[in-house]
Amino acid sequence: MAGTYAAVDLGAESGRVVLGKVEDGRVELKELHRFRNGPVRVGGHMHWDVLRLWEEILTGLAAAVREDGRLSSIGVDTWGVDYGLLDRNGALLGNPHHYRDHRTDGMPERLFARVPLAEVFAATGIQFMQLNTLYQLYAMVEERSPMLDVADRLLFTPDLFHYWLCGEKVGEYTIATTSQCYDVAGQAWATRLLERLGIPSGMFPPLVQPGTRLGRVLTAVADRIGAAGIEVVAPGAHDTASAVAAVPARTDRYAYISSGTWSLMGAVVPSPVVNETARSLAFTNEGGVAGTVRLLKNIAGLWPVQECRRAWARAGEELGYDALTAMAAAAPPFRTVIDPDHASFLAPDDMPGAIAAYCSRTGQAPPESRGVLVRAILEGLGYKYRRTLENLERLLGQRLEVIHIVGGGSQNQLLCQVASDACGRPVLAGPVEATAIGNVLAQAITAGALSSWEQAREVVRTTFPLRSYEPTGAAAWDEAIPRMQRILEGGHR
Repeated sequence: MAGTYAAVDLGAESGRVVLGKVEDGRVELKELHRFRNGPVRVGGHMHWDVLRLWEEILTGLAAAVREDGRLSSIGVDTWGVDYGLLDRNGALLGNPHHYRDHRTDGMPERLFARVPLAEVFAATGIQFMQLNTLYQLYAMVEERSPMLDVADRLLFTPDLFHYWLCGEKVGEYTIATTSQCYDVAGQAWATRLLERLGIPSGMFPPLVQPGTRLGRVLTAVADRIGAAGIEVVAPGAHDTASAVAAVPARTDRYAYISSGTWSLMGAVVPSPVVNETARSLAFTNEGGVAGTVRLLKNIAGLWPVQECRRAWARAGEELGYDALTAMAAAAPPFRTVIDPDHASFLAPDDMPGAIAAYCSRTGQAPPESRGVLVRAILEGLGYKYRRTLENLERLLGQRLEVIHIVGGGSQNQLLCQVASDACGRPVLAGPVEATAIGNVLAQAITAGALSSWEQAREVVRTTFPLRSYEPTGAAAWDEAIPRMQRILEGGHR
């Protein structure tokens, strides 16, 4: 059975609408509309321009209908943790905040003074990051935001767009689990924790699983895109959930890295791992497709490179990612050591300046060239991958034989080789479009075009060639690790 599906895939840098067709054991993708995304700064705060994104989504869906009038369904995936609040009439209350907004500075510590850290982890199983929904909402409690008094429903970003498409105000499971407001072990909202913190638990939506049919597009949407009767289907609405669903693994003993603005590294497990070891190692339990859990760690990813590129462009120097990677490949290894996850890199106004200041604080000379700076970021990621793999194997009690890298970062050959060398494991890179593929496959399974996720992964293996990397530089990494550890784990702030 053939089918055609529209995947709306929104990332922190850009969004796109992709048409996917599943037929004869293969999946074909065609990007129909791409548009920029990013924070909007107003009144000292960072927001998402969701109304502009909505208009771009409709433009892309209209293009999908023109491309294939037999469009079966639509699904939306986005980044995690951010949300919109609706009043009792379903109207959006204000512009949703960006997860890098400074309103959450110091908020975890303030929250832990009210509910101890260990209790928060026991209730949610989620890694502590100040950008999590829990701390965003607690910031609203602390500032006595009037929106909390009138909010009738909280919808995470993909849920908000699904609501605008079909009118259903529900929460998809995988995106809900990113919030630190969900009890992944109890499989329900962490109501007791929320109420202890003064966060209204009644505004959280009923939950649905990936693959749920949400309804058909509203009349106004049908008029705008040129077709009525199209179903809206919840994919793995967290972009990483969709990306991990498309990992073409042949064995259970693998680690994945979903690589883009963030690097999310982990393993797929059948049930949550919520214990003191997982908490102390800062691992998180997020929902996956088909009832699985993604045991993972959030790592900064290519965000520092993206921000350096933007800073250099503002100064009049336009540099593409391929050019920056070539400069980094030509630079000497291990010249400068940085921690991509350092708090000073979360949302600086000047990323190259923040990196130079970090180097001064850690007793290093600032990078002398663009290539050295970018290489330092990639090698910092390599160090993080190595430590994460070691700790993941410790949690699971088994060796993971191969690392799959999917997403945009899988195109960066230097990053893939760094990952292989740092971890001492083979790396299989691809597919690049894993998130859109996972979104399309979820819709195809719901439509009956595919029978299972096992068959879906076979479709990925058949359709998309992978690039292999072997750990040829592991000895150099073993030699460099002690110095990197002294700098990166030396307590510098």
